[in-house]
Amino acid sequence: MAPAAPRQGSAPTLKMALLLATLSMVSPLSIDSFYPSIPAIAADFNLSPWQVQQIITSYMMPFAVLTLVHGPLSDALGRRSLVIIGMLLYTLASVGCVVAPSFGLLLVARALQGMAAGIAPTIARAVVRDLYEGHNAQRLMSIMMMIFSLAPAIAPVLGGWLHVAFGWRSVFGFMVIMGLALATFAWFSLPETHPKAKRSEFHLGQLAKTTGRIMTSLDFMLLAMSAALCMGTIMIVIGSAPAIIVDRWHLGETQYFYLFGPIVSGFMISSFIASRMAGRVSRAAMLRFGNFLLSGAAIVLTLLLLWNDEMVVWPQQVLLFAMAFGAQFTFPILTLEMLDLQPRARGAAASVSSFVSLGGGALFMGVLAPALGGVLHRIAFAAAVAGAVGFLLWTIARRRKDAA
Repeated sequence: MAPAAPRQGSAPTLKMALLLATLSMVSPLSIDSFYPSIPAIAADFNLSPWQVQQIITSYMMPFAVLTLVHGPLSDALGRRSLVIIGMLLYTLASVGCVVAPSFGLLLVARALQGMAAGIAPTIARAVVRDLYEGHNAQRLMSIMMMIFSLAPAIAPVLGGWLHVAFGWRSVFGFMVIMGLALATFAWFSLPETHPKAKRSEFHLGQLAKTTGRIMTSLDFMLLAMSAALCMGTIMIVIGSAPAIIVDRWHLGETQYFYLFGPIVSGFMISSFIASRMAGRVSRAAMLRFGNFLLSGAAIVLTLLLLWNDEMVVWPQQVLLFAMAFGAQFTFPILTLEMLDLQPRARGAAASVSSFVSLGGGALFMGVLAPALGGVLHRIAFAAAVAGAVGFLLWTIARRRKDAA
């Protein structure tokens, strides 16, 4: 029997924030935890740097595309059962990664992982707006992101120690355990937040029509692309992590915290401050501040590295912290503004939002990051451009809204 949903109008609880945040952690844990193993995987299967990078792309692209289906399905079938099924499918795909005898089969298993992994984080966003309104929704989203932000810090450190102790396949074994644990957590703690009376008809044509309507909404897509670009600034850095850590900073497999620590600290502190400011400071003011910090820090990092490409690490870490702080300040606000545009199809809206963000993330991590070669001044410049364009798109969307 499913647990009862929170009372309408009640404040978000830590338990609900923890549940939704851990469900959203699936993707960063699935990507970041095996970074320390990339050289070993390349050596085992005799791969070039570009080829081994496709372990990320093979996961990210199905993850992004299938999110277009997950949200509309939850609008028609409900949220809870789909999350549980998704985590069980993710677990089976992770078993495939553990036992894959060839690189081709590893890529297939990773693609299956990506197809299933998008269910939980996509539906978690819809659950927020099912349960809460206004500043309560913004506060829960910020608390979720604060807890969620632990994942990129934990993942490479845990993955590095697992790799050193047991080899690269043990990292995927960790994902098996994680999938089972999250399916169990959802079974006992996730209520059904989208009752049958509110569900849309399960009709593929209608679901496709709803998704198409959202994807052709200029106002929605301006916000979606703005969110993708702002978070993409950090995705470029994360996608370049092995090159930055090993080749540029000359660190080892268990020292990824030097890069992920500042980023995650920026995420967590930003989320905490944003949760306290919700309802007290306007979304627009918070978004302007976040983007100014993001783009400004990226520009300063670019200029410093052009002046001295061999500068000590800690100033780079400070500026990466500021970039992450700014990106995290913007993303939850943009997500809520997108969901507010589609109150009758929040699952589909969450799907399209996730698709755009993840599709952009896949391009940033799987295509742009390898092309930049781990050269930090190029990465920082690309981040500055992405942040500025993201802010421009939000500004256009806001002016359209004010003029309507």
